[in-house]
Amino acid sequence: MADITYRTYAKSDEDAVIAHILAIQQGEFAVPVSAEEQPDLRAVAQVYQSGSGGFWVAEREGRIVGTIGLIGFGSSEGALRKMFVAAEARGAEHGVGARLLAVLLEHARAQGITGITLGTIERLHAAIRFYEKNGFQRVAPEDLPAGFPRMAVDTHFFRLDLS
Repeated sequence: MADITYRTYAKSDEDAVIAHILAIQQGEFAVPVSAEEQPDLRAVAQVYQSGSGGFWVAEREGRIVGTIGLIGFGSSEGALRKMFVAAEARGAEHGVGARLLAVLLEHARAQGITGITLGTIERLHAAIRFYEKNGFQRVAPEDLPAGFPRMAVDTHFFRLDLS
């Protein structure tokens, strides 16, 4: 997909990012979650952009078409969160998800993070395939790293070893 800019989230992106994420969660996948149930979306600087974390957007023609966030936890761990790519920007032919993940992993390595863990839900089959294709391994809930900020809705967990 041509003319996509990948950049660090700015506070001015807040409303567009929330609309983008909710459209996918609620509209596309019927996940019953509201913006109010995701207070991190109104506190990106504090939740994601402090310490070793970060938050990035993919933008095309002034519209957010992708997001990805990293929360640093423990001494050298990261939690991947809020990876959402608009339907028209998905797939290998566009590369938006792969590029967002590459930006996150480059940042994580530069911060000394040695493992990235994420949680997702069963019905997101394409997302699960994407994570597995990119080297993430399934992790049982009881084997999650200490301090992992687990979301109540998540049922499937994956980890990528960066060490």
